[in-house]
Amino acid sequence: MGILTDHDIYLFREGTHATLYQRLGCHFFSKDDKDGAHVAVWAPNARDVSVIGAWNDWKPGVDKLFPRWDHSGIWEADIAGIRPGASYKYAITTSNGARQDRADPFAFYAEVAPASASRAWRLDYEWDDAQWMKERHKHNAMDAPYSVYELHLGSWRRPDGSLPNYRDIASHLADYVKAMGFTHVELMPITEHPFYGSWGYQTTGYFAPTSRYGTPQDFMHLVDTLHKAGVGVILDWVPSHFPDDPHGLAKFDGTHLYEHADPRLGFHPEWKSAIFNYGRHEVRAFLTSSAHFWLEKYHIDGLRVDAVASMLYLDYGRKHDEWIPNAYGGKENLDAIEFLEQLNVAVGRDFPDTRTIAEESTSWPSVSRPVFAGGLGFSMKWNMGWMHDTLDYFSHDPIYRRYHHNNLTFSLWYAFSENFTLPLSHDEVVYGKKSLISKMPGDRWQQFANLRLLFGYMWTHPGKKLLFMGGEFGQWKEWAHEGQLDWALAQHEDHAGLQRWVSDLNRAYREKLPLHELDFSNQGFQWVDNNDSDNSILTYLRLDKEGKACLCVCNFTPVVRENYRVGVPVGGAWREALNSDAPFYGGSGVGNMGRVIATDTPCHGRPHSITITLPPLAMALFEPEGDA
Repeated sequence: MGILTDHDIYLFREGTHATLYQRLGCHFFSKDDKDGAHVAVWAPNARDVSVIGAWNDWKPGVDKLFPRWDHSGIWEADIAGIRPGASYKYAITTSNGARQDRADPFAFYAEVAPASASRAWRLDYEWDDAQWMKERHKHNAMDAPYSVYELHLGSWRRPDGSLPNYRDIASHLADYVKAMGFTHVELMPITEHPFYGSWGYQTTGYFAPTSRYGTPQDFMHLVDTLHKAGVGVILDWVPSHFPDDPHGLAKFDGTHLYEHADPRLGFHPEWKSAIFNYGRHEVRAFLTSSAHFWLEKYHIDGLRVDAVASMLYLDYGRKHDEWIPNAYGGKENLDAIEFLEQLNVAVGRDFPDTRTIAEESTSWPSVSRPVFAGGLGFSMKWNMGWMHDTLDYFSHDPIYRRYHHNNLTFSLWYAFSENFTLPLSHDEVVYGKKSLISKMPGDRWQQFANLRLLFGYMWTHPGKKLLFMGGEFGQWKEWAHEGQLDWALAQHEDHAGLQRWVSDLNRAYREKLPLHELDFSNQGFQWVDNNDSDNSILTYLRLDKEGKACLCVCNFTPVVRENYRVGVPVGGAWREALNSDAPFYGGSGVGNMGRVIATDTPCHGRPHSITITLPPLAMALFEPEGDA
C-alpha cells in the first residue's frame, strides 16, 4: 500500500487507474507510529516539493519529496516524522519560483474549516454490515423498490444548535428512515468543502468526508448503522467542477493541472469554479479513483453524479462567444462523454451491485443505457421534466387544472426512454421557490390534501422515488442549511397525517409488486383513462411481471365525484388499499367503505368496471381482493 509500481504508472498515464488512493497521498507503513509514512503527489510542473507540518515547524525543504525517474510527474519519499492525526501540506515551488502550500488531493481527512491542512489518517474500521453487503444486489436491483430520502446532514437535526456528529446522528437517522419506509438515503455531498454554504457542492477533498461532522471512522459508523437497519446509502458526488480556494486543486503545481487553462473551457461562469480537464488521462484516473474510493472504503451503495449536463455541453451556462466548439464544430464535450462512459464501465465492473445516478436536466439520449448500446452507462437518471411539469400543474388552482392536463399525461410518452428517478429534491425548496406545502394552492386543508395527492401520484407513477427532507411532514419554511428542520410541526395533526401518508406510501410501494417491479418497462403501466381533463381525473393501472394489477385513481379537484365508473381487467371484489383522504392522514373521510365490486359492465375497453366515489383532491389505490 502506498508504493507505486511501473504498472501503476502505466494505468495512471492511461487514465484507467481506479485505485490511486492506494498509492498517492499519505500511507503509513504499519500500525507502529514510529515507522512514518510514504508520501506521493502528482505535481509534474513543480520545481520543488516538500511536506510541511508541525513536526518540522512547517518549514519547506526539511522533508523533501523527489521526482520519480519515469517522468510521471509524481514526487515521493518516506517521511519519518509523520504520525497519525498530524496536519500537513505540500510546500510546492512553482516553475517561476513562487511558493504555494497545498492540501493533499488524496488526503483521507482534513482539518475543520476554516483551517485547510490535510491530516494523516488510517482508515481502519471493523465493519458489521456483512449481511447487507451480501444481499445488497437485491436492494439495488432495477426491479426492486427504490425510495430515497435526500438529506443534508448538517441541517437535518441540530437539537442544541451545533452541527451533528456522524456517530451521534447515526441511530436517530437509521430509526427514522426505517420507520418512514424509505429504502435508501441520499446524502448531499459530504466530501470535504471549505465553504459550508456551498452544501458540499464546492469540493476540495475528493477522498475525505468533511471533518465538520467527525472522523472518517465516525462516517463509517453512520453507513454501518444504516446498513444494519436495512437502509442503503447514496452519496451526492461532484466531478463537474471544483473551487479555486488557495489550498485546493486549482493551479495545483503553479499550472492548470486539473483544470483547463482557457477559461472558455476551464471556468464555470455560473458557479465561479474550475472545470476538470477530462481530456487529461491523469485527471480521469483521479476522478475514477474518487468514485471507487467511496464504494470500496465506505461501502457506499450508489453515487448520484451532480450536474451531468454541465459536463456534457461545452456551451452550458455560456453565451455564444464564451465557449469553444469540439473538433467537429459541435457543443458536445467529447472528453467528458468518454470519461463518463469509462467511469460507469469501471464502476459496473468492480461494484456491480451498486448504482450510478445522473442528475441530467436535458434530453440527452440514452443516459441510463449501457455503454455497449451507445449510452452513457448510468443506472438511472433524474426525471427533471416530470418534476417541472408536475409542480407547475399543482401550482394552478384546481378550477384551471383542466387546461393543464397535458402536464400530467406528457411524462408517460417518454417515461420508459430512460431508467427514471422522480425527484422532489433540495433544489425545489430553496432560493424563493418555497417549500412543497407552500407551493400548493388553496386554504390550509386543501394545501395538505394537494400535497398528499402529489405524493400519491408520484409513488404510483412509473420510476423510482426521491424526496428531500422536510417534505414528508410538510415543512412550511424553505430549507436553510444553517438551521434544522421544523420537527415540532410533526406534532400537529395535519403534519403528522401527511407523515403517516408518506410512510404508508413507502410500505405499499415496497410490498406491492405492481408499484415497483416494472418501474422501467412499459409492460408495468396502462392508462385506463387519461382524457378526462374536464373533471381533472386520471385513472391508470400498474402491473407486475405476472400481470397482477393495482388501479390508481387521482382526483385533482376538491369536488367529490360519486358513481364514477372505471374499467378494470378482472371482476369480483376490489379492495381500497390506500386513500389519501382518510381521516388518519388528515383527510375528510370520503371513500368506498374499503371495497367495491366489479360488474360485467364494459368500460374503457375492459370487460369489467367498478363504480366508485372519488374523494376530493385525493389518490385512491384499488387491488383485486384475491391479490391483497
